[in-house]
Amino acid sequence: MTVHALNDQEIRLLREEVELLMGERQKLLQVTGAAAVLVANLDADNLPDDQDTIDAAEMLAENLNALSEETLKDALDSVRAEFDTETEQGESRAN
Repeated sequence: MTVHALNDQEIRLLREEVELLMGERQKLLQVTGAAAVLVANLDADNLPDDQDTIDAAEMLAENLNALSEETLKDALDSVRAEFDTETEQGESRAN
């Protein structure tokens, strides 16, 4: 195999891997966007008193808050959610 053929094969494999990663990123953005919409619409007063449920909701909220604004916007866009910056409580919510 020539060096040129090897490089072409490596480029093809890298291209395929990048395409797979981009597809996976899109799926993860959709899951993240759906989770953000869920958290934004949760009423903490209506959560079950089960500590495991409360801990899971807190973990999800903390991880969503740790995302960059750009990534969160991409996630919300992927599920066609709108970011409402004017809520009654002055907090940002996804609708």
